[in-house]
Amino acid sequence: MSRPLIGVTTSEVRLPAQAEPLPEGDPPQREMALGMVYMRAIELAGGLPVVLPPLGHDTIAPLLDRLSGICLSGGPDIDPDGYGEERRSPQLGPTEPDLDAYELALAQLADARGMPVLGICRGSQALNVARGGTLHQHLGDLTDGSIEHRQAARGRVPTHTVRIAPDSRLTRVMGATEAHVNSFHHQAADRIGEGLRAVAWSPDGVVEAVEDESDALFLGVQWHAESLVESSEHLALFRALVDEAEGYGAREPAVRAA
Repeated sequence: MSRPLIGVTTSEVRLPAQAEPLPEGDPPQREMALGMVYMRAIELAGGLPVVLPPLGHDTIAPLLDRLSGICLSGGPDIDPDGYGEERRSPQLGPTEPDLDAYELALAQLADARGMPVLGICRGSQALNVARGGTLHQHLGDLTDGSIEHRQAARGRVPTHTVRIAPDSRLTRVMGATEAHVNSFHHQAADRIGEGLRAVAWSPDGVVEAVEDESDALFLGVQWHAESLVESSEHLALFRALVDEAEGYGAREPAVRAA
């Protein structure tokens, strides 16, 4: 069987560094940003990654017609307007509302088609918002500071544990009810979206993973699993995505596009 195509969102659009451009170089312009670690994790799991540019919403359905799975990557804070709230915290970072709207629409259409979706960090938050959930805008306003959710160590270094619900799909995928994870976020799920449930928590009570209440793979983890794939339990997340994508890709086209 051919390897399934997995679409990966860029989730971030940056301005180029303000260095003097070379005379023969391209002029400065907004650029997509996406770590290669996502690509390598999906490839290692047996899939073929495809980067999804945040273009017009009319491009989403034709792209999904050609894909078998979605990985929502990490990136900047989601604008509170996307989940019906005001900006309450001065710690809220720069946001990209147009990018948010594209990614949420992508997640919702993939969800409606029954396409497997894995969210990483911001991507996990996007899954929750796509189902009508909300976010804590700044964890420092509600946690006790015992867990450093914005670690200084490199991404390959786990810095805290998460407790995983024994009856969850996440436990079945990872083969464990506790995992050592990294942490690069200051937001997390607050009100859980429709049809989702929280299935992992850090020691200070922050929600670290959400998943669909049914057997569908609509799963988000708050940690950057793509940087931890040398550990089998984290690679298993991407293998689950690829395995489900293979099954999705084997369906009749009319069923997939329903």
